[in-house]
Amino acid sequence: MTEKLSRRDLLRAAGAAGVAATVPEAAAAEAGHQQVAQANAPATVTLSPAPQQSPTVETGVLFFFNDQEAAFVEAAVERLIPADPEWPGAAWAGVLNFIDRQLAGAYGAGARMYLKGPWAPDAPPQQGYQLRYAPAELYRIGIEETRQYVRQAHGGREFWELGEPVMDQVLAGLESGEIQLPSIPSPVFFETLLANTVEGFFADPAYGGNRDMVAWRMIGFPGAYAQYVDLVELYDLPYTRPPISISNQTARLEHLAGHDGHVHK
Repeated sequence: MTEKLSRRDLLRAAGAAGVAATVPEAAAAEAGHQQVAQANAPATVTLSPAPQQSPTVETGVLFFFNDQEAAFVEAAVERLIPADPEWPGAAWAGVLNFIDRQLAGAYGAGARMYLKGPWAPDAPPQQGYQLRYAPAELYRIGIEETRQYVRQAHGGREFWELGEPVMDQVLAGLESGEIQLPSIPSPVFFETLLANTVEGFFADPAYGGNRDMVAWRMIGFPGAYAQYVDLVELYDLPYTRPPISISNQTARLEHLAGHDGHVHK
């Protein structure tokens, strides 16, 4: 948790590497850049610049977490993907809402997980998830038992009332297993929270996270464009189109469709 290269740096580097694999390195003439910029920008979709960090995080309606659980998750995800001077963190991006929706649905109920025994919590990772608890139960137990540990170790304070370095120490203790929870392996709880945090930060905004496509802007990912027929003859040029989410796709298709209702190439 205290390494010099932060998780946020790793996320940015991983995203940039993926984009670099699909973008030519050679620069083109300025006229070519202007041509691509015009072709890449849908006329019916207007996107604001990358949002700055806001002191107020809007959580909206929650379907699974109670107030205390939400406060814990919001504080934890912000330490896993914190804000920096250029980009907001996971809390601003709505990762809490993403996880809340997932836990209130099929994922939370373990719809696609084998949850019958026998269970072997100490089994090697190759054998997969080894707990009897569906993700919703795992969160509920993990949050409550972590809160109990924090209150006992830090004078009755809640996790979200601790300073950032102390919150990082708690998360690191869960990750390493140094902090032992009574009912579940703490590394499993931490790994699940971390994985869902990354998913919520980078998933399509339609699922509750990645507010204003902040993660896609950060790494240069174009998002859910349905097709690229207007760009097939443009090559050897950087891809500069702003990102678009599933929820923006209707506007995109309306832009491509002619008056006769057909998509023109």
